[in-house]
Amino acid sequence: MKRHWDWLAQALRDLRHAETSLGAGDYEWACFAAQQAAEKAVKALYEYLGGEGWGHTVSKLLKELPDEFRPSRELIKDAADLDKLYIPTRYPNGFEEGYPGEFFHEENAKEAINKAKRIIEYVEEKISGS
Repeated sequence: MKRHWDWLAQALRDLRHAETSLGAGDYEWACFAAQQAAEKAVKALYEYLGGEGWGHTVSKLLKELPDEFRPSRELIKDAADLDKLYIPTRYPNGFEEGYPGEFFHEENAKEAINKAKRIIEYVEEKISGS
């Protein structure tokens, strides 16, 4: 059974959570939720193609798509930027001292959300256009 719509629906909810966190000033959580939204969207594409995307590295998942579904280098770079948010947005030991809430700011969150949106739009286009 293909579950790509489930993965995509959750990606959109994660994106909404990122936007809610941005509005609340929880910038580290906005960044993490944006990364999760992108990851789940790409896994939706894998499901659509009859496969399964393993791992949390969105850029790697995008690079390993079949040629006709592989995005531009720019989108893969956006994914790599989101990949950097997977651990340090949640764990204080991602930094020598301090906690994630001290290191992530509004601009970081807005940028992460925009990159996640671009990845989600790409996936939606591929799923609906194929």
